[in-house]
Amino acid sequence: MKKKLVSILMATAMVATLFAGCGKSADSAKGGEGSVYWLNFKPEADEALQSIAKTYKEETGVEVKVVTAAEGKYESTLTSEMDKSSAPTLFVVGNQAAVKTWGDYCYDLTDTDVYKELNTDAFTLKKDDGTVASIGYCYETYGIIVNKTLLEKAGHSVDEITNFETLKEVADDIHANADTLGFDAFTSSGMDDSSSWRFSGHLANMPLYYESVDDKWTECPAEIKGTYLDEFKNIWDLYTTDTATAKSDLATGGFDAQAEFKDGKAVFYQNGSWEYAALSEAWGDDEMTMIPIYTGHEGEENIGLCSGTENCWAVNKNASEADIQATLDFMKWIVTSEAGTKMMSEQFGIIPYKGAADSTNVFLNRANELANEGKTTVTWAFNYTPNVNDWRAGVVAAMNNYDAGGSWEDVEKAFVDGWAEQYKAANN
Repeated sequence: MKKKLVSILMATAMVATLFAGCGKSADSAKGGEGSVYWLNFKPEADEALQSIAKTYKEETGVEVKVVTAAEGKYESTLTSEMDKSSAPTLFVVGNQAAVKTWGDYCYDLTDTDVYKELNTDAFTLKKDDGTVASIGYCYETYGIIVNKTLLEKAGHSVDEITNFETLKEVADDIHANADTLGFDAFTSSGMDDSSSWRFSGHLANMPLYYESVDDKWTECPAEIKGTYLDEFKNIWDLYTTDTATAKSDLATGGFDAQAEFKDGKAVFYQNGSWEYAALSEAWGDDEMTMIPIYTGHEGEENIGLCSGTENCWAVNKNASEADIQATLDFMKWIVTSEAGTKMMSEQFGIIPYKGAADSTNVFLNRANELANEGKTTVTWAFNYTPNVNDWRAGVVAAMNNYDAGGSWEDVEKAFVDGWAEQYKAANN
């Protein structure tokens, strides 16, 4: 085990995004009762976690130790801590690469009470044998933000929009009457660096996601097929047609889609939950919502929002039985109790659990509502992208060429051939 940890520590310098896993046995509490040692991944949550640990001890008598790694130092801190006699019992294994490295050390969460409290499996990371290595405890989300007040002024409602066909019908009608209404359907889709990531990253996730489901991706594939790029074209054409901004001007950038939405110049704005604070300055919570990104995919009436995270809990398989049970009990309490869910809501926004407390963020709450309704959460397949900046640059260039009158085949080539080229470049 010591030799293994030394090897991992050496590898840490080369793998900047790796999240570590389980380790040596943790000492159990006095009297044979278990205790919890949580190695926290988010420094900004330290004060709240220290407080919740104190609350839990007061309620149950169980000791909860919270140690918070410094910003950007989680891997090295965890590697060091796991080589101690009292190792963390609760920690982060946040991506599939981490599971591959540390999966043998992670307790199988499959039949645990906390796992059964999840309202979606979208943020669950599994080993090759299908057992559960880690589970998400918070996430961010994105989709199409909707101004319900303007939508109703245009004679429509959110309930009308259930797929691409109905989205297009509503958007076409708003665009056709934009001069009379005083607003258009979509905000601008600028393709400069300040905005293009919304489309070469977040929108591109839609065809990548559906392909990843088909082919059951667990790691970055050497090649992609581009099976659903016709659907990507559907939504891009809608964004760039039913808007006040000329398609030919998008490449130059200089647009401010957020300001357009805040100023009531458009009904729809593709972006994420992180926009809530800024948009709520102009519009009330009951005036905004978020809908899925519809592209014309079969069965898309049953999808939810695009949500993802690398904040995933793992439990130390090598801890004592008492400490493992104490940790599992604490995790369940965090996601079911009033005190625990309130803290999670305040610190992390939203959690993927049935008993999640409402956040002040209406977009995160909408993601949770759709998950609770049984809608399939669209996961972040763009996380697999090889040489992500170079690949996206190629996609942006091709989309700009298309907007200027070029061929859609250039976009397909940038997706598919560009992926293979960047994979080779990244993997020699």
